[in-house]
Amino acid sequence: MDRYLILSDGSAYKGQAFGAQATTSGNIIYNTNMTGYQEVITNPIYHNQIVVFTVPTLGNIGIKYQNYESIDPVIKGVVVHSISNISTNRKQKVTLDDFLKLHNIPGIYDIDTRKLVHQLHVNKNLKASIVDYPDDHAFDQLNATVLPDSLLDSNQNTYVVPGDGPNIVVLDFGLKKGMLRELSKRHANIIVVPASFSLENILNLDPDGIILSSGPGDPNLVDKVILDKIVDLEKQIPLLGIGLGHQLFALANGASIEPLQIAHEGSNHPILEIVTKQIMYANQAENYIVQRKTVNHEDLLITHVDLIDGSIQGLRHRNYPAFSVEFSPDATPGPLESTRIFDDFIDML
Repeated sequence: MDRYLILSDGSAYKGQAFGAQATTSGNIIYNTNMTGYQEVITNPIYHNQIVVFTVPTLGNIGIKYQNYESIDPVIKGVVVHSISNISTNRKQKVTLDDFLKLHNIPGIYDIDTRKLVHQLHVNKNLKASIVDYPDDHAFDQLNATVLPDSLLDSNQNTYVVPGDGPNIVVLDFGLKKGMLRELSKRHANIIVVPASFSLENILNLDPDGIILSSGPGDPNLVDKVILDKIVDLEKQIPLLGIGLGHQLFALANGASIEPLQIAHEGSNHPILEIVTKQIMYANQAENYIVQRKTVNHEDLLITHVDLIDGSIQGLRHRNYPAFSVEFSPDATPGPLESTRIFDDFIDML
């Protein structure tokens, strides 16, 4: 069945439908991962996003229960050049098409994704819709759409992932499960709490370490109460911030955050660890970065930088056992060398 991808700059692409037949709207971005589409689709950081995959074909390994990053995906739509429901993967439980239908997520294929990605480079920060027909009404609805970009109000669950190692409290800003898997490999006892959890309640859990999770949204809109809580926590307990948690760690320590002109989405970003001069390739899913000129070097040390654009990818506090990374160190998907960030954190404990 024919469907259309329309963009807020007035352009339209004709394609073929797969997944749910729903009409959807979201911010449109592209992702350069060659593998790991299930991890991308289920990553909470893609809340209210329509994701364009630059890989030529999607669906050829189906869906596996081991690869979920969240149980209920919050992505708004999937755009790809071609789709395959044929898989020889013995771990496949369901096809990508059926998975998207189950979660009411529309997809569109037979799209010239190279042309589309080039357009997203030229016209930045566009919204898009997947619709049945690109008439004026569809464009009017798209332009009138207001998209909330935070999951803080919906993440209110507290739960434990048992382990016999250090007791680690995770503040959930839009947690992806790959981080829990890496901590479990290191035998941590993990307690996941809402980002709004009070300082007193966190301390009552007797944590050996604190993690500020990754998540979607503009860090500049997060309540100052949370930033003040981070300042109190870093003075008392070893702390690691990841993704959005990294940005909030920077904000809490006086730095400023600015939006990227072109989002970093993919697993092929070279990251330099300054002190060792080692280079790792890591998965990034970021729309905001720390402004370098606002970093107070008396308090914060820049530990990692992106070798493509020089953006800050890691910070460490000079006075407290606290550090953060912008990239996703859990390697789901992505190269495995970035997982040593969790080893550094456990060693610090």
